[in-house]
Amino acid sequence: MDLSVALLLFTGVTVYLLWFTFISKPLKGPRVWPIVGSLPGLIENGDRMHEWIADNLRACGGTYQTCICAIPFLARKQGLVTVTCDPKNLEHILKSRFENYPKGPTWQSVFHDLLGQGIFNSDGDTWRFQRKTAAHEFTTRTLRQAMARWVTRAIKMRFCPILEMAQYEKRTVDLQDLLLRLTFDNICGLAFGKDPETLAIDLPDNVFASAFDRATEASLQRFILPEIIWKAKKRLRLGLEVSLTRSLEHVDRYMSNIINTRKQELLETSHYTKTEVEDEDRHDDLLSRFMKNKDCNSDSDSDSILQHVVLNFILAGRDTSSVALCWFFWSLIQNPTVEEKILREICSTLMDTRGGDDLKTWVNEPLTFEELDRLIYLKAALSETLRLYPSVPEDSKHAVSDDVLPDGTFIPAGSSVTYSIYSAGRMKSTWGEDCLEFKPERWLSSDGKRFTMHSSYKFVAFNAGPRICLGKDLAYLQMKSIAASLLLRHSLTVANGHRIEQKMSLTLFMKHGLKVNVHKRELGSVLDRIMEERLAVAGAGEGEKVVEEN
Repeated sequence: MDLSVALLLFTGVTVYLLWFTFISKPLKGPRVWPIVGSLPGLIENGDRMHEWIADNLRACGGTYQTCICAIPFLARKQGLVTVTCDPKNLEHILKSRFENYPKGPTWQSVFHDLLGQGIFNSDGDTWRFQRKTAAHEFTTRTLRQAMARWVTRAIKMRFCPILEMAQYEKRTVDLQDLLLRLTFDNICGLAFGKDPETLAIDLPDNVFASAFDRATEASLQRFILPEIIWKAKKRLRLGLEVSLTRSLEHVDRYMSNIINTRKQELLETSHYTKTEVEDEDRHDDLLSRFMKNKDCNSDSDSDSILQHVVLNFILAGRDTSSVALCWFFWSLIQNPTVEEKILREICSTLMDTRGGDDLKTWVNEPLTFEELDRLIYLKAALSETLRLYPSVPEDSKHAVSDDVLPDGTFIPAGSSVTYSIYSAGRMKSTWGEDCLEFKPERWLSSDGKRFTMHSSYKFVAFNAGPRICLGKDLAYLQMKSIAASLLLRHSLTVANGHRIEQKMSLTLFMKHGLKVNVHKRELGSVLDRIMEERLAVAGAGEGEKVVEEN
């Protein structure tokens, strides 16, 4: 009996090893181990995962396949992951074969409790309806004006006073925390017309903001665990699943109160004799706009739908802009020449629009639409930041049916495809030998006077194809306004001993925040150089005129 068992085990192990050799041999990329697949590599490189993925992609020409669990019946489908950053593959996945690569059941299951069937957690007809409705709203000028009002007020009344106080007290501040609070207040104002005021002098705790953060963190942990485990923890009320449940209760109560109040306000407004313009100005937030859409209120669960619509936009609009600005300011600290060029562009613009006699008129009010639109070098620097440090570094899709990518990679139905946005901006084959340099000039025309957007399949920071970010222009508007306001008033240095590291999560946070010292900005030398350049240009023009006359 013992010999039979030993022989059976030996046969089983031999057959498994032969099978493992067969399935692992064609796989490129990180080493695949028996049973555990590529998990050892993931764990070993957990603190530098995005760089590790980029290293593997460079070594494999932009695409590789790996097996996260080398178990028969799973390895060729659920266990197989294709990782790519090849622009042709990205266009195929995100546009040409869009219907074959939805978010998929794993993503939807993980985020369902928090986001429901909202626009960022849905596929098919549900997604299409919300996308169509949101696209209409995002094209209206009133939404851009609403964003400008929220951003301007937050900058003028809170962000700048906090930085000025830190400068006066010579106190270090965590710029990442301030920016997260600022963008959270802005997106809440834009999403449902209420300012949670998390960015205040005393940096208060906010029940809704804290509950939303905890719910997001707990949802993200589900990605790490197999579905059967986190569902068991949810059923047994263990670990972060308890925190998720309690946090969602806080979020639900807060949002229910907002929705009920807004419904009552809209009902009362409908009884007044007012013009459409006045009504639009009073309720120009996304929640009110979706409420006015009859299709959004035709379902018996309309309140739940509205809540998830709003929460989806908060999740997308808060972390992305704040994280991008963090890496932007850090990049400027490392590249003072770029910072000086941005400052000269801002000052040159304000000399044209506000005059150069009284500098107080420059810093008392944030820049207007027209002034921000002229800052093309600032937009180039922000885009360069997002190329190197995309707010969402990796994203994944689910393959519905068998497919072949443009580079010849076979994708079996049921497997996952991860596209590395972080790696896409760091490939020599796409961006040239200087791909790791912070170089805003790559976004400008040859004469340096026009901003040039690269293909969205090379620059995937705002996604691409049918799911391309609707709030892209609003994001640039917000980031440019915040950046210009800070740079006009202050210069920053990283606090002594502070380490800049990436946090391994779905959003590219700085692991320890961004601790900075705030210094007063001296504009005198910048203005002198601008005036010298203008006088030189004027003199050259006069010289040419004289030559022509002669």
